Amino acid sequence: MKSVLITILSITLIGGFNDIATVNELKNRAKKAYNAGNYEEALNHYVMLTDSLGVKDENIAINLANTYYKLNDTTEAINSYSSVLGSLDRSIRTVAHQQLGIINNKNKKFEEALSHFKESLKADPTNEESRYNYELLKKILDEQKKQQDQNKDQQNEDQNKDQQKNKDQQQNKDQEQNKDKQNEDQQQQDQKNKDGEQKDQEEKSEQEKKEEQGKEEEQKKEQQPEDKEGNPEDEKQANQDPSFSEKLKEMKISEEKAKMILEAMKNNEIQYYQQNKRKAKKKKDPDKPDW
Repeated sequence: MKSVLITILSITLIGGFNDIATVNELKNRAKKAYNAGNYEEALNHYVMLTDSLGVKDENIAINLANTYYKLNDTTEAINSYSSVLGSLDRSIRTVAHQQLGIINNKNKKFEEALSHFKESLKADPTNEESRYNYELLKKILDEQKKQQDQNKDQQNEDQNKDQQKNKDQQQNKDQEQNKDKQNEDQQQQDQKNKDGEQKDQEEKSEQEKKEEQGKEEEQKKEQQPEDKEGNPEDEKQANQDPSFSEKLKEMKISEEKAKMILEAMKNNEIQYYQQNKRKAKKKKDPDKPDW
């Protein structure tokens, strides 16, 4: 920095206030320092030209931007390159777009970088460096896009498979539920049928029982007149004679058995009576003797 100041002072002293000479001297010193790799010294000269002397020169601006780029000061480099993007000088415009493309590519801003390389080629189609960078980056982006599309297609396919799988699982679940519901309904229907058959059987048994009881009552009714006609005195005697039961006990005959014996005797008497009655009604043959 001191050497730059001394140089400026010496130029001023020697050349007086001759601005052109001073500007040219600083340009030459900045160029030499840049080519020698002394980017800090070159930067000081360019800053002196643009800030202190107020020189408005697009070549100085592009050289200042290149110096910032060499010093890895990308922010100042971008500002300096951007300041000359509208230059009417194609050579300056193509370099500015090319360098912005390189910076954006390093910062992984690939779409912006590709756009700057494209503009650089528009400004100067013979810029082989920009052409190489453009084609290489475009190929990389196309491959990335293709891979992204493949990944997206694969994701969509996997998603569709998952959706179909979920759909199939839901359908299977619904089918199982419907099957269980049908089985449940069938079991309920079978139980209803079974209950109905059991009820019908019970009603049938009850009806048969009633019919059987009716038949027994009819039979009893048919037997009651003969019983009343045949043994009223015997029953009366059995009911009125208190010693009748005691006598049966002594004979070791139950009342039921005694009634059966009396009934048999009564039937024999009735039969005998009816036979005699039929004999009495038979007319005698007049041609036969009485004996």
